[in-house]
Amino acid sequence: MVKKNRYIFVVGGVMSGVGKGVTSASIGAILQSKGYKVTAIKIDPYINVDAGTMNPTIHGEVFVTIDGDETDQDIGNYERFMNINIPRANYMTTGRIYQTVIQRERNLGYHGDDVKVVPDIPNEIIGRIRKAAKLAQADFTIVEIGGTVGEYENLIFLEAARMMKLKALTDVQFVLVSYLPIPAMVGEMKTKPTQHASRTLNSAGIQADFIICRSDDPLDKKRKDKIATFCNISPEEAISAPDVASIYDVPINFEQQGLGNKILAKFGLSPRSKDMHEWRKMVKKLKALAQRATTQKSGKVKIGIVGKYFLSGDYVLSDVYISVIEAIKHAGISAGVKPELHWIDSADFELPRASLKILDQMDAIIVPGGFGSRGIKGVLKAIEYVRVHKIPYLGLCYGMQLATIEFARNVVGIRTADTVEIDPETKDPVIHVNEQQAKNLAAKHFGNSMRLGSYPCTLAKNSLARDLYGTSRISERHRHRYEFNNRYKKQLTKAGLVFSGICPDNDLVEIIELPQEIHPYFIATQFHPEFESRPLKPHPLFVGLLKAAQKN
Repeated sequence: MVKKNRYIFVVGGVMSGVGKGVTSASIGAILQSKGYKVTAIKIDPYINVDAGTMNPTIHGEVFVTIDGDETDQDIGNYERFMNINIPRANYMTTGRIYQTVIQRERNLGYHGDDVKVVPDIPNEIIGRIRKAAKLAQADFTIVEIGGTVGEYENLIFLEAARMMKLKALTDVQFVLVSYLPIPAMVGEMKTKPTQHASRTLNSAGIQADFIICRSDDPLDKKRKDKIATFCNISPEEAISAPDVASIYDVPINFEQQGLGNKILAKFGLSPRSKDMHEWRKMVKKLKALAQRATTQKSGKVKIGIVGKYFLSGDYVLSDVYISVIEAIKHAGISAGVKPELHWIDSADFELPRASLKILDQMDAIIVPGGFGSRGIKGVLKAIEYVRVHKIPYLGLCYGMQLATIEFARNVVGIRTADTVEIDPETKDPVIHVNEQQAKNLAAKHFGNSMRLGSYPCTLAKNSLARDLYGTSRISERHRHRYEFNNRYKKQLTKAGLVFSGICPDNDLVEIIELPQEIHPYFIATQFHPEFESRPLKPHPLFVGLLKAAQKN
């Protein structure tokens, strides 16, 4: 018997950034808890073929799938909330869609017919949605359409959704996530922007089944009735979504209003089970840790993130490192501490007479991934400081490469040690580019050409890494172009650096560390462990860091 696929499209109204991704992930987690198999798709309305070439301070984090696609950060939310791996088939952009259609036309795939925006582009979108649902063998496929209704660039995706609804009325639902402002000078929640968003969606031939009402405060009965009257839904289908302390509260808030059962009822289905026990337990512990840190001033650790991508004018753009932030939160739940994040711009350490004393105030330091030369001298100073002063340290990707350079320069004495990314002519390329990546760079083939996705790693006996993972072989996700140069391994090993993780496929260095008798917690990875962390399954490297921070 062929499994019947049902589809839930999540679209935005009024403004972006109000939580379509978290809403999609939450609905997925709820439907999972009711005994159904769920997958999720993200549609980005950009001409970019993938997220890999987008500026992180504008678009946010690039999340890498297990099979090596560079995607939007919402894919990470889906994985974290639903505890599943999302493959590349579940991500699409305008650029990717048009590229496929044009290539098919060039290959005579349309047999001489005229190729039109409608229906050929929507048909390609629909085909990809159905393919992803089939690959996942999902009962429900949640499709998040980026942007907001009324924007020119997402009209073609709304058209695809309308066509799917037209073909299968009972198998498609629409959720509008809209914002209800409370202007300070008025002091009242206003529904008019959401009414306009609903009507704009109607103009695309789509009627919302549910409206998720995002606002500072809970939705009251008067506002529910008003939205019901003007947006053509029942009051019970207007779901209150006020600001909450943690995004992990969102599924519980939705469940308190019966959203999961309401969705199932519209599909003519019933819950097969009802169990969010582990999720509720996790959220309860998260709240307890926050409460203890606030009232008792204990159980809190300061984590300094030394980076270069999070400043946007006068604002901190933490979305650049969203997976790192969430991994720290997950680890805090496991370690029983409340992490307090401090953003430290590495460029500040490059100023004349700059002091690194702020690092003494931190219980642990993380240097996350990055590219390019800006701020790197400051990062190297910070790494040297935490190594010498025995402050717990976790380096991620670039944070590992720079840790090896710092060690080579200041411990081994190779003063010209560098990465060819910064100095292509360096005499001592401790970090170099492998043969394939050199070809990509020479050909200016930058898009989707890095070492991407999951690779195996063998862990050395009696190492910190092996103790933390509790196994001898792991698999982790990568996103980088440069590697440690094995020519320097013998020198650095002799000086005390431990190469505790090696990729067995090509002998590439994956993990470095210092012995614990020398430093309480100094470990860095070429891969990105943050991509594998889940709230119900925290990553061991982050848990280890927070436990070391407790001791510190």
